[in-house]
This record gives sequence, C-alpha cells and structure tokens, in this order.
Amino acid sequence: MRDIWVISDTHFGHQNIIDYCNRPYRNHLLMDQDIVERWNSVVKPDDIVYHLGDVYMQCSKEYIENILGRLNGRKRLILGNHDNGKDQILQRYFQKVMMWRMFPEFNVLLTHVPVHESSLREPMVNVHGHIHDKPSPKGPYKCVCVEQINYIPINIEDLRVK
Repeated sequence: MRDIWVISDTHFGHQNIIDYCNRPYRNHLLMDQDIVERWNSVVKPDDIVYHLGDVYMQCSKEYIENILGRLNGRKRLILGNHDNGKDQILQRYFQKVMMWRMFPEFNVLLTHVPVHESSLREPMVNVHGHIHDKPSPKGPYKCVCVEQINYIPINIEDLRVK
C-alpha cells in the first residue's frame, strides 16, 4: 500500500536558514544529508510526498539534482514563496507542481502559507509550511515545516481531521 507524506521548507543548500531558524546543524551539507536520510527512513519508493514549498536556495544545479535524485517517493510540489514554478529542476523532480491541494477524504487542505480560516470548511485542517519555527495561527492549522516535524516527513493520516 502506498502512503502519502507531507513536509515543507527543506531549504536545501541554504546555509543562512540554519541561524535564521535555529536548525541544529553546523552547515547546510550536514543539514541536507540528514534531511535526506530522515526522509528516506520513512518514505518508500512508491509513496507519494507533498512538499509544501521552499525546496532549495543558493545552490548549484548539480548539487540540488544530487539531493532531489536521492529522495524516495513520487514527489509533488505545492509552490512556496522561494520556488519558481518554471524552474526546470523542480519540473524534472516533481511529478506535479501546484498552488494548493485539497484532500476531502482526509479533511485536509495543503498550502505553503496558512490561509484565512474563512477559506476552510468544517471540519478541515490547513496543513501548511512557511512559518518555520513559529507557531501556527490559532484554529485549524498544522505546520509541517521541517523544524516542527523533526526533519522527517509526516504521514497524512496523522494530520487528518477525525
């Protein structure tokens, strides 16, 4: 059976994100390698992974292709504010690129930034990224930025409204 996983704001190659968000790494090389290992520890090759944006920054084409090529799963991207939807690397490594994704069967709306609560129907949770180590707005929100999920993709079953 195929699982669905969710993660956000990996910022592969982005050295400054370590200090900006208090990530527990000395440099982006160690950070990137650890995220790849943690990702692959739960995601199987046929699983689906929704990355909720801000995949990479400030790195070479060869570097990011090496990273993305090692990540298990069939990857889909919800564009973040640091992603370019026309980026050929993202187009190559993500099967689908979109602005948001609704899963009515899980009562989940996937976005990069938290949406206004009036955009959500009940019962529904807005699973989002963007805010890194800051708290989500009050209400039906769940942040899946790597800083808040121990740098490991989270199963959509653990995010659903029951």
